[in-house]
Amino acid sequence: MPFFYKIDKERKLVMSTAAGEFTKADVLLLQDQLRMDPDFEPNFALLSDLTHVTSMGITEPEMKDLAETTAFSPTARRAVLASNDLAFKLAQVFEQVLEKKGDQGIRVFRKLEDALDWIVNKDGSA
Repeated sequence: MPFFYKIDKERKLVMSTAAGEFTKADVLLLQDQLRMDPDFEPNFALLSDLTHVTSMGITEPEMKDLAETTAFSPTARRAVLASNDLAFKLAQVFEQVLEKKGDQGIRVFRKLEDALDWIVNKDGSA
């Protein structure tokens, strides 16, 4: 799966886009790339676009594992944009695992406008 990302240091924002098949191995590779990127800070916000994913080659347990290895801090604002039902459901699994760990800065959305609102709304309301 091609996974692209761009870091906007000025806005303290990471924008990532996945296309094709979504796999655990590719997400782990992306996390490693982010950690090694000198422009990345774990407290940056994230907008993760899964709308170009054509198949989910990942299981629910694998999604739970990914939540345990996230490169972002527990306070980072993270929005996942998912248009198909399976991607949305699996992203919600990711969200639920992080929330159980105490993270409150992650939400899953179907509309870009809602995801952007979540990223820029710093007062904690969704």
